[in-house]
Amino acid sequence: MADFKDMLKFFRIKYHLSQSELADKLGLSASTISMYEVGRREPDFETEEKIADFFNTDLNTLRGRDIESITRKGVSIKVLGRVAAGIPIEAVTDIIDTEEITEDLAKTGSFFGLQLHGDSMEPRMCDGDVVIVRQQDDAESGDIVIAMVNGDDATCKRLRKYRDGIELISNNPAYQPMFFSNDEIQSKPVKIIGKVVELRGKF
Repeated sequence: MADFKDMLKFFRIKYHLSQSELADKLGLSASTISMYEVGRREPDFETEEKIADFFNTDLNTLRGRDIESITRKGVSIKVLGRVAAGIPIEAVTDIIDTEEITEDLAKTGSFFGLQLHGDSMEPRMCDGDVVIVRQQDDAESGDIVIAMVNGDDATCKRLRKYRDGIELISNNPAYQPMFFSNDEIQSKPVKIIGKVVELRGKF
């Protein structure tokens, strides 16, 4: 049965990181990572959460209690460099990579990956990161969505719904929220093309 030390090494190798590189990313020493991996030391809860967040996983998986979730057969999806208005997702040719999602997730809809550009969603989502997106034309208030505005390329923003319109909000406070009235949603137009369900950071 796997435990924390095994899973830490598994994720480090999966992301092609040396112990020193991982230590640098987490703000730890290389010797600490080494001791974690041989079982001579265990992280406190705060550090464990930080590691789980870094590898975009949960604590149960990191502790080896849900090993099936990462060994289960995956489904490959396309990662797009950009999505332009008027081009159906399945027709986009700017394919830069592939990612795997679980079979369980794949059964819930159609998915694509999209590489983020710019710093509007920093600090959590950075330039070059990939988001896994479920294709859909609506979402709930508070969801992170991929939207088209004025026929421009797709943009990643947090959705806020109001009775008289919607707001597309950046995580980065340097960017002002963009409000669109119900009339503007139709006239510009503003279209939601998917909901972000997962973030996969790139190193």
